[in-house]
Amino acid sequence: MTRLTDSQLRQALDHLARGAWQDAHLIVQQDERWQLSCWAHGIVHVLEGDLGNARYWYTRAQRPFVEPIDAQTEIAALRAAAGREVAQ
Repeated sequence: MTRLTDSQLRQALDHLARGAWQDAHLIVQQDERWQLSCWAHGIVHVLEGDLGNARYWYTRAQRPFVEPIDAQTEIAALRAAAGREVAQ
């Protein structure tokens, strides 16, 4: 497994923002190591309604999982984190 490209992560985030979690899932499941991919994977499962699986991916991402969780707020925070990482 290889790390997602920045373009792939942005594409997954665009899918998530539209609620197209299945499309995002196809992308993020390709990378189970990068913290940002794991976070996106967690958001996929939040949108899906599978909070147990979402908690697992948030743990992998080393992110707190605090309910109630707002997917759109998480997507915005992930976009900001991805932008900071790309800028480094």
